[in-house]
Amino acid sequence: MIEPELLGTAQVPDGVELRLMRRGADFMITLAGNELMTTRMHHSEDSLAVMTHERLGERGPQRWLIGGYGMGFTLRAALNVLGQDSAITVVELVPEIIQWARGPMAEVAAGCLDDPRVMLVEDDVSNAIRAAHGIYDAILLDVDNGPDGLVREGNNGLYTGRGLRAAKHALSPGGMLAIWSAHQDNAFVKRLKDTGFEVEERFVRARPNNKGPRHFIWFCRKPGEAED
Repeated sequence: MIEPELLGTAQVPDGVELRLMRRGADFMITLAGNELMTTRMHHSEDSLAVMTHERLGERGPQRWLIGGYGMGFTLRAALNVLGQDSAITVVELVPEIIQWARGPMAEVAAGCLDDPRVMLVEDDVSNAIRAAHGIYDAILLDVDNGPDGLVREGNNGLYTGRGLRAAKHALSPGGMLAIWSAHQDNAFVKRLKDTGFEVEERFVRARPNNKGPRHFIWFCRKPGEAED
C-alpha cells in the first residue's frame, strides 16, 4: 500500500491540528490520525446541498450560507443545483483550508471559489449566523462530525438552544437549516424540535452506490411561507 504523504498542517483556532494528506490521487484531511474527510467518499456531503435544494423547491433567487468549506464538495453540489441568480456565502475559519483548495487541491476545487455567486468569508460561522436576520433560504453546517465541537470546542455553541434560535432567526420564512453528522443524536433532535423547527432526519451513505459509512443529515425547516 502507498504510504500517505503529508502536504500541510493547520491549527484550528482554539482547537485541534488538521493535516492534509495525499495517497496516490486521493486527498484526506485528518485529525489525530483519523480521517475527517476524503476525496474517496463524499456522497453525503454532496447530498447535504442536493437534498436541501429538493426540499426548498423553486423559490426564486436563493441565498445560502455554508458553514465550513472542507473539501468543497457541498459548495460544488450547491452551485450545480442553484440558479445563476442565487448567492452563496461560504464561511471558513481555517485559512489553510482555503490555501489547500487553491494550491495542492486546486483540481479538486475545480474553480468553485471563483464562481461569481460565491462570497468567501474567513470567520467563525456562528458570527455570520448571529449577524443575519431573516435573509438566508438555507444554512448548511458541516463544521464537525456531529452536534458537538470535535474540531473546536467553541463550535458547541452552534448546537445549543441559543445557537439554534440564532440560526432560525437568520433564516427566511420556510427556510432550511441542514446539519451533517457522522452519527445519530436523539437528544439533539429533541433540541431542534424544542427550538421550533420542523425536523426531518435522513441517513445517507458515504458512497453513491449505497455503500460506505452511514451518515445523517437533519433538515430543519423554519415554519412560515416562503416569499416568491
